[in-house]
Amino acid sequence: MNNSKNRHGIDYTSLEYLKNGSHEQAEVYELLVQLNIFEQLRDYNPILAGTVPIGINLSSSDLDIICEVYEPETFAKVVSQLYGEEEGFSVRSRTVDGVHRVVSSFVCRNWTIELFGQPIPTTQQNAYRHMIVEARVLSIWGDKARDRIIELKRSGLKTEPAFARMLGISGDPYQALLDMYDWDNERLRDYIHRHNLV
Repeated sequence: MNNSKNRHGIDYTSLEYLKNGSHEQAEVYELLVQLNIFEQLRDYNPILAGTVPIGINLSSSDLDIICEVYEPETFAKVVSQLYGEEEGFSVRSRTVDGVHRVVSSFVCRNWTIELFGQPIPTTQQNAYRHMIVEARVLSIWGDKARDRIIELKRSGLKTEPAFARMLGISGDPYQALLDMYDWDNERLRDYIHRHNLV
């Protein structure tokens, strides 16, 4: 059982939780099931990460699907064969901090779908860990905090900087949230209460 399920009951490695979520989450579930994208990419252990799973997406938000990819050229060919005819399809690769990554995107039913592949297990990738921390924070804070995060994002902040502002974090927000991934719920609650964030 993964950390997401252990800590607050939702298994983000499956799409099932989307079915009973918000209207947009249910819509995304139907789209991804009809595309059969998770079955087609099952060898890459895909996970839907980002803002849609935790309900803080804007109308401009993408569907970010992270994948575990060790042969980038093969992955690029696979996604080109599967989705190359989709609107706005593109695939590109680059190396960041010595790690090769492949990014492919296309548009389907007004959603931009971005496939992100790198040679790291998906549950260990930064996008997944950020999402899990953010989900745990929101489960402690509640809907008022969710609304505030969305408000900050509408003002132009990216997701992690928005959470950092709410959490009173200075410095690199991306690294700070990664550090929080290993905190237990008691430590996270204590931090939030000590900083008068609830």
